[in-house]
Amino acid sequence: MSSDLPTSSPPALVVPAGRLLTAAQFQRLGDVPPENEWFANLGNANTRRAYENAIKDFMQFTGIVKPEEFRTVTRAHVIAWRDELVKRTLSGMTVRHRLAALSSLFEYLCEKNAVTHNPVKGVTRPPVESYEGKTPALGDHQARKLLDAPDGDTV
Repeated sequence: MSSDLPTSSPPALVVPAGRLLTAAQFQRLGDVPPENEWFANLGNANTRRAYENAIKDFMQFTGIVKPEEFRTVTRAHVIAWRDELVKRTLSGMTVRHRLAALSSLFEYLCEKNAVTHNPVKGVTRPPVESYEGKTPALGDHQARKLLDAPDGDTV
């Protein structure tokens, strides 16, 4: 072998100036359930509040106490909750939003391999009333009456 070859030195370790987390805190963060992680990752305060209300409502309905219990939820639980929301005469949009919050949680749990599937998928959501055509409009005959009403000789 030639001594002309450069010798590679081991890569330098990056050592932070000051550790912000203790070793115990670091370990505990690894134990955070993905359900709590999902919630903490919601950036918008309004979204967080709406999702929190929806998830709390679902937890109360199903009797879920610990985050890990979400892993036992089936589509039947979701359908029963949806039907309960409809019985409360909540609007179709509200029911859809609550199901969307629950679905978001389960999508995250799927990504983290905490559950095998999203039980909200395939649950029929109530129709949302279209606001199209809801604004009162004049009919042709009403428009004609308005156009004919003023006397043409007056300002």
